[in-house]
Amino acid sequence: MLNPKQKRELKGLASTLKTRYQIGKNDISDILIDMLDKALTAHELIKIDVMKGCALPVMEVAVDIANTLKAELVEVMGRVIVLFRRNKDNPKIKI
Repeated sequence: MLNPKQKRELKGLASTLKTRYQIGKNDISDILIDMLDKALTAHELIKIDVMKGCALPVMEVAVDIANTLKAELVEVMGRVIVLFRRNKDNPKIKI
């Protein structure tokens, strides 16, 4: 569980990241979850863009993905989700 200070620090780091992952009209699939899992393992902090074609509410998508991936939901801003999961073997982000 992240405290408010840690979330603030991660939000600052995320502001410099480009959104590399998108969720479209196909919603959440096993392939998407596998791709995001690998991305979190490699980068620890990722941004996901939820396209307007997605039928589910953004917050519902964010909570569902965070729970499935056992990641921390750092922030939902508009249609952008920021997730963090520490890599236990090789941590890159010090918070």
